[in-house]
Amino acid sequence: MSDNAIPTELPWKLWIYTNYDCNLRCSYCVAESSPRAPRRAIGLDNVRRLVDEAVTLGFSDVLFTGGEPFILGEIYEMLDYASARLHTTVLTNAMLLRGSRLDRLAAVASDRLTVQVSLDGGRAEDHDAYRGAGSWAKTLEGIRAIQGRGMRVRLSTTETPANSARLAEICALHHSLGIPEEDHFIRPMARRGFASEGVEVGMASLSPELTVNVDGVFWHPLSTDADMQVSKAIFPLAAACERVRAQMEVIARTGAAPPMTFT
Repeated sequence: MSDNAIPTELPWKLWIYTNYDCNLRCSYCVAESSPRAPRRAIGLDNVRRLVDEAVTLGFSDVLFTGGEPFILGEIYEMLDYASARLHTTVLTNAMLLRGSRLDRLAAVASDRLTVQVSLDGGRAEDHDAYRGAGSWAKTLEGIRAIQGRGMRVRLSTTETPANSARLAEICALHHSLGIPEEDHFIRPMARRGFASEGVEVGMASLSPELTVNVDGVFWHPLSTDADMQVSKAIFPLAAACERVRAQMEVIARTGAAPPMTFT
């Protein structure tokens, strides 16, 4: 096997799209989420079964994304069930995490649960350019509220034309928030979903991170487009894993470029 071959062994990450509706309409959203997007909720029973199968298969992590997961009333039960069995991360814009939502999240907090917040700038104009006016301030408020309950916060920054010249500012901000380097990553914008610019991505250019939504199983969370679909059946998850392994072997034999890791 060449140095550039794609690894075929687990552990892998399992991503779950809990829903597609969102309180924001980010103009580069790969999932095309918005306040008007259909919910397409996967449901608590499916999540429990997915987590159980992921444990059996030896997955290392489960990550919940959307849409905005904290729109859902059952997200807390999902996180509680998952984090009792695997390291669990939930992606959010943090803007809804106050009051009873914050209380319910704190009630299921553990050292195996990480809250990953999208923050695209050290100043409002860099973040708000793609996420909407006023969102930066509300996101910072949410981050501080989560930290105030003792939970681990990880930051995700998408590099855009608006912030690329000032990435040092977002790094300075995460340090000021007490967030270490290992809990902040910067990724390029992908040309999928709403985005009309960014990096072209596909199976050959992304390391697989098995992704499930209500419509089936996909190669990577950056896209649930048809060309990235592995299986239309969610269960059994093992069958989708075998399809991914087979595709990885095909990519390796054709000498494709080493895959990128975006997450």
